[in-house]
Amino acid sequence: MKDNKKSNIINKDMTIGEVLELDEKLADVFMGFGMHCISCPVSQMETVEEACLVHGVDTDFVLKKLNENVKKK
Repeated sequence: MKDNKKSNIINKDMTIGEVLELDEKLADVFMGFGMHCISCPVSQMETVEEACLVHGVDTDFVLKKLNENVKKK
């Protein structure tokens, strides 16, 4: 079966929870940006973009790093 990588591309509208469902090791990327609340219940509802805004981090750069790590799989 062919793996469809396009369906795994992370975007700013995905929740932190959805991203971690793709690969829980992506938590390391969030933690590297100071987003230590990834296990917080709010992370299940908060989008990547919202989390970046709250933490003062560039959304596009975080998405780039998350997607680079997804592609390594």
